[in-house]
Amino acid sequence: MLQAPQRTALSGPALVRLLSRFADVDVSEPRQSLSGRLSQWLGWTDAIALSSALTGAPPAVPAGARSFGSAEEAECARVRASLVNTITGDSAFATSKRRGPAYREPPAAPVDYVVFRQRYQAMQQSMETAVGSLRGRLRALLAAKTPAMGRLAVVDAVMERALAERERSLFASLPALLAGHFERLRDAAQQAEAATPAADEGVPAAAAVPAASGLWLDAFRQDMLSVLLAELDVRLQPVEGLLAALRTR
Repeated sequence: MLQAPQRTALSGPALVRLLSRFADVDVSEPRQSLSGRLSQWLGWTDAIALSSALTGAPPAVPAGARSFGSAEEAECARVRASLVNTITGDSAFATSKRRGPAYREPPAAPVDYVVFRQRYQAMQQSMETAVGSLRGRLRALLAAKTPAMGRLAVVDAVMERALAERERSLFASLPALLAGHFERLRDAAQQAEAATPAADEGVPAAAAVPAASGLWLDAFRQDMLSVLLAELDVRLQPVEGLLAALRTR
């Protein structure tokens, strides 16, 4: 008996694994190292700025700057929790269970992906603004510790500027990738509905599976929610790196 080939398990971020599964594609591990890929993303002006940050004199520690402590740790946790709550609390991603047992998708209203795309993009804007602001504040705290930490803060600032455009472009492609997932789930539900015998053929009406019943849409909402939370984790990785540096003594 022939067996379907097994996909190779990815070891990358959850975001990549989710997109690979939802797009139904087999994504192989990258052959190129991270440093090799970054070298292709950095322009010559970025390379000069990065070289200056790494080899130049470390910046002086500003006098009277606020130090890192429990209050700053709590603020970072608050920002993360606020973003998570904003994403999970958005009504566009609420499943029928969260909407109430009596809720049903209006059968007369066609489900349009444009609503989900707009909400996803709004969430991305919230994440970009909040994470960027938090990252800048942590860099300021890092620069106030030691000259070596100040150099690290400069390197982080250079990398953020150098990769911002590519990062924004890659994240902007996610709603389009999810559109394909939305269409596949919807089409599968419609095919299931078409294949279900009608009630007047001796099948109880309760056995029908209408495409607008909300089952496939609930699945899509949960999948989109998972992608948003995974994207948030990726966006917060530089913040986690700065926090790790700030926690060192």
